[in-house]
Amino acid sequence: MSSRSLFISFLIVLNIVLDQVSKIWVRADVIAGSRTELLGQYLSLHNVENDGAFLGLGGDFSPVLKIILLNVLPIVVLLFVLIHIFKNKDLDKASVIGFACIIGGGVANIYDRILYGSVTDFLHIDLGGVFRTGIFNVADMSVMVGMGCLLLSSFRNRKKKPQEEESIA
Repeated sequence: MSSRSLFISFLIVLNIVLDQVSKIWVRADVIAGSRTELLGQYLSLHNVENDGAFLGLGGDFSPVLKIILLNVLPIVVLLFVLIHIFKNKDLDKASVIGFACIIGGGVANIYDRILYGSVTDFLHIDLGGVFRTGIFNVADMSVMVGMGCLLLSSFRNRKKKPQEEESIA
């Protein structure tokens, strides 16, 4: 196995482990439905089971539709992304990190849905006004960090292309 493949595998597993350890702790030590302020009103700890997707969307879908949209479809997409990052050697480091974080976070949440029928969410940020999140978990943070890495990579690569075209002309 190449060092690149080991790096990708390590990042995926690290994201899954960090998420699952945090959820094990929350399930064991945080009272379900509770709210504890960690940094005043700005960051709070909860223990909420989310049987839907992002912000509970799809929680009221039929069981068959939930299985298809929240388990099967994400597994298929994650498999395609996994194959893509292992096969495409031209991806820059930020893209590789981004895709690995998205896969790790996605797998961790799918694991919960399959094993528990829901995903444990426990963190909430409230900075007032529009600067407020829903309740989320480490896997969700992994996905968001991954998306940030992909956006960063996209902007970097976009800036390089015009320079490359100028040097060719």
